[in-house]
Amino acid sequence: MGAVMTEAPTSSDCLATASRLVVKIGSALLVDPETGVLRRDWLAALAEDVADLKRDGRHVVIVSSGAIALGRRVLDFGPGGLSLEQSQAAAAIGQTRLVQAWEQALSAHGIMAAQVLLTLEDTERRRRYLNGRATLAALLNVGAVPVVNENDTVATDEIRYGDNDRLAARVALMADADTLILLSDIDGLYTANPREDTSARHIAEVAEITPEIEAMAGGTGTSGAKGGMKTKLQAAQIAMQGGCAMIVTRGETWNPLAALRNGARSTRFLPLTEPSAARKRWIAGMKPKGHVHIDAGAADALHHGKSLLAAGVRGVEGDFQRGDPVEILGPDGAKIASALTGYGADDARAIAGVRSERIGDILGYPVRAALVHRDDMVIWGPDTHKDGRDGWTSA
Repeated sequence: MGAVMTEAPTSSDCLATASRLVVKIGSALLVDPETGVLRRDWLAALAEDVADLKRDGRHVVIVSSGAIALGRRVLDFGPGGLSLEQSQAAAAIGQTRLVQAWEQALSAHGIMAAQVLLTLEDTERRRRYLNGRATLAALLNVGAVPVVNENDTVATDEIRYGDNDRLAARVALMADADTLILLSDIDGLYTANPREDTSARHIAEVAEITPEIEAMAGGTGTSGAKGGMKTKLQAAQIAMQGGCAMIVTRGETWNPLAALRNGARSTRFLPLTEPSAARKRWIAGMKPKGHVHIDAGAADALHHGKSLLAAGVRGVEGDFQRGDPVEILGPDGAKIASALTGYGADDARAIAGVRSERIGDILGYPVRAALVHRDDMVIWGPDTHKDGRDGWTSA
């Protein structure tokens, strides 16, 4: 059935080897569901956990709910559901309080907090995805902890996730995380709802989301939360397909990440592939919208794991926008790589053959150093399959 309850590696073992983590905190953990008051002591303890992870050399991204819950208390909205407009107003009020709370908690450990607001479209449209990916990478490189939330103040029903479990999974892939941790009101997946069925058994590990596993998911748990085990399984599918492990564990515990590292009960969802392989397979399978011709020096640089600079470009064909897939062709016209371009076709043509320090003057706006970054590229070899399996080299 895809579930393993034996001597598989524990979540604590897997957490010990994780280098980049995304941690999702539900609204009911951060904000008291009855009073609407921020649980500052709990947040301070969690910030200690984050600081410990960073001292160990890990990168950490936070996906935090709580803006609407904080805002509705300020606006004195009563209990029950809110209209879209009320939710957006509450988010606008609560978002400032939420990021201030994170800033205060993390700054106590000398850690910078950075607010990142996303919508569904930001993780599904290539150009927005690349912008978000670049921003997260830059923040992590300077040692900040990005605090991500859905941009409820502008999102409509058509472009909303509606729950932060799936948003967290998308963010994990965007950030190239190897582990996603969902802090929940329950310590993992059970064969049935343990609140209703005392015979429900805990599942320690899931290797595949089967219909039997899906049938174990119930509805929303804690009052004030939008997600439930069903949305967590949806998040698991996203993460697993993208090569990211996902862990569900109880978040109400004081210092929940430390507890997890010390063996607290959880359910671990196994990645189906390595994160880099999943991304390369995705890029390799896309239909190109144009071609970029490069010289021998640039071709050699790509084969040595470098990004493609404009100086090595000899020609640009096609009509494409930033983030669109293109093929990179060598001096003999042979395909060298599939890639997501960092520039649209018109700008790429304008800077072809130009050294990096001159690009800003030509285009008239701040520029990126690479026309194609190495992380957005699949280098093709003689044994590469059409779908990108087993033949690329590391770009």
